[in-house]
Amino acid sequence: MKRVLILGAGFGGIATALGLRDRIADHDEIVLIDRRTTFAMGLRKNWGLAGIEPHTAGERSIDRLADRGIDVRRGEITRIDPAARAAELDGHVLQADVLVVALGAERAPSAIPGLTEHGLDVYDREANAAHAAAIAAFEGGQVVVGVFGAPYPCPPAPYELALMLGDVFEERGLRFGMLVFTSLPRSLPILGDAGCAAFDGRLAHAGISLRTGTSASEVRAGEVQLADGRIPFDLLLAVPPHRVPAVVRDAGLVGPSGWISVDGRTLGTRFAGVYAVGDVTAIPLANGMALPKAGVFAQAEGEVVAARIAAELMRETPLAEFAGEGMCFLETGRGQASTVQGSFLADPPRVELTEPSEEGFRAKRAFEAERLTAWFGE
Repeated sequence: MKRVLILGAGFGGIATALGLRDRIADHDEIVLIDRRTTFAMGLRKNWGLAGIEPHTAGERSIDRLADRGIDVRRGEITRIDPAARAAELDGHVLQADVLVVALGAERAPSAIPGLTEHGLDVYDREANAAHAAAIAAFEGGQVVVGVFGAPYPCPPAPYELALMLGDVFEERGLRFGMLVFTSLPRSLPILGDAGCAAFDGRLAHAGISLRTGTSASEVRAGEVQLADGRIPFDLLLAVPPHRVPAVVRDAGLVGPSGWISVDGRTLGTRFAGVYAVGDVTAIPLANGMALPKAGVFAQAEGEVVAARIAAELMRETPLAEFAGEGMCFLETGRGQASTVQGSFLADPPRVELTEPSEEGFRAKRAFEAERLTAWFGE
């Protein structure tokens, strides 16, 4: 009997677990660990914040994966030993033949003094309903959407939120201004100069101001402090800095980028029998950037890792490789959505922003519905 230990039940972890279950013997163990009780897609957070649909409507119990032959365990991972392919779960050591790290990116709002006290962390899943109530109670004034550090999951999400809330506030008849600032040199750097110029034009047409290359040092009541000035606000919607979880750093898995370095095609780490998938990794692109952190990539990586592990356990040559093709949705309001899509591992990357359409919005809805049904059932 073999055991595969998967740390994290997000896109990448679930895709790995289910992909393996379809490929390896029933008596081989697939152990999936997460501290949360439910799974929900990141794309759902903006629907909740904008009051379109509660975040909880997209949640599914991770325990339902047990019906698919997955050994689901809940708890806090307190130590990872990649050399031994082992992890400690609430003080109990679990050893495996293969280890997959899929623990995602950890929010770090405390890295910006005052951010927690004076802003709404829009990536905080547990606070989504409370933040939605605060947004619903907003009576007008200056709205600031701030990206306080990069990389962060789902790069288009802050702009999507600004566009969606602009529609909501206009429908409510509020008087407001909308500004998005980002620490990045461009809005969506993966699009290149021409693509960013076109996208920035869309924001301007929607009445949304943009500041790039803007680093915040502190947040005080009613203002974001910068090295060279300040940005006043009545409502601050913040994307906090992100980092790898401390247990990953302590395990010696982190490379010079601050994230787990993996082979971009195989997702293997420098440790034999240890893979990493999803937001916890850094995969360099040919243009010097990194693969965006997005669920669609984590899922594809998990499926590749599942195929490679299955081949290895059956003493076959693993052939599956990550192609780097995928997309992120960018909802633009009024029932439309664009996608940032392309071949990200190409040299150079071939990435484009599609025009907003109702078809794009339907595709976003279908993206969630199809995966939830396939993974968790009706």
